[in-house]
Amino acid sequence: MASARTELRNRVRANRAVSRARRATARAARAVQTSARSITTHVIATGADAATVKGVVKALQGVAKTARANGLKGKRVRIRRTAQGFKRHAVTAYRYTRAQVAQIAAAYKPRKAEYKTVRAALIAA
Repeated sequence: MASARTELRNRVRANRAVSRARRATARAARAVQTSARSITTHVIATGADAATVKGVVKALQGVAKTARANGLKGKRVRIRRTAQGFKRHAVTAYRYTRAQVAQIAAAYKPRKAEYKTVRAALIAA
């Protein structure tokens, strides 16, 4: 009896995790349609998994830094970050529209197949 209960609990947890990821993707997709958002939000909106999102975002942030030097200006914002719950300090971040992210993605040349898929989705958006 305990094994059936454990199996059911694990299935419920797995279903909940999938549902949570689906909702996050839908929420991000709505957000990027309305206004400028972070590169991370744009990549999440493509529906990629967490590991792929992390890798693509790091690469795109490097490309975005070069693009900023060449005239592509995102919206500059100051956000408050904490280091383990204390000493909040302001950090400069940038928010980009879908068109700006498409320009950044066009300059990005990935090697991994998953990253190429995300790049194509960002350019198409």
